[in-house]
Amino acid sequence: MTEQAAVYVVDDDEMSRKSVIALVSAMGVDAQGYDSAEGFLAAYQGHRPACVVTDLRMVGMSGVELQEELLGRGVRMPVIVMTAFASTQTTVRAMRNGAVTLLEKPCNENELWEAIRDALATDLETQRLEAEHADIRQKLATLSDKERSVLECMVAGDANKVTARRLDVSVRTVENHRRKIFEKMEADSLAELVRKVMAVDSGSE
Repeated sequence: MTEQAAVYVVDDDEMSRKSVIALVSAMGVDAQGYDSAEGFLAAYQGHRPACVVTDLRMVGMSGVELQEELLGRGVRMPVIVMTAFASTQTTVRAMRNGAVTLLEKPCNENELWEAIRDALATDLETQRLEAEHADIRQKLATLSDKERSVLECMVAGDANKVTARRLDVSVRTVENHRRKIFEKMEADSLAELVRKVMAVDSGSE
């Protein structure tokens, strides 16, 4: 993970920014610094796995506003917020936006690195799930309309006879559709098939 991961340090305090970059680099992870949220957003090209370590108060866009902008763009990258001016309202807002944690400056290096390590591990797992769900959706797209109807009955737990009556087809036709569904979805069991369908239907990515 450390060879491919990246940590984006966004802080208009040069000394603080360089300190975090030095810590991350010492741990063998690529670290890139930006003196503004706007500068980071302009440069970010979608690399994953990654996380953002951002100051809360900056000239221009704040750290929490950066969080919200990333979410608005559909970028679910873990964010660690640092601040010397913590408040209950800000903390709640940052955590509701999905911040990994909010650390008070000056940060304890061990605590900061632990938060970064957890954030990168989380994003790696998120990336894996996104790829898995994309693959499932591609497989679902190969199903015919009739196969999709049979699949809905399978997920609902309907027996072949019930499915046949509901769709007004023969049991043999249902069995043939089921066989093709298993082949196209690359599922070895009904449980695996249902898990795949429920994974993408739940919207969890």
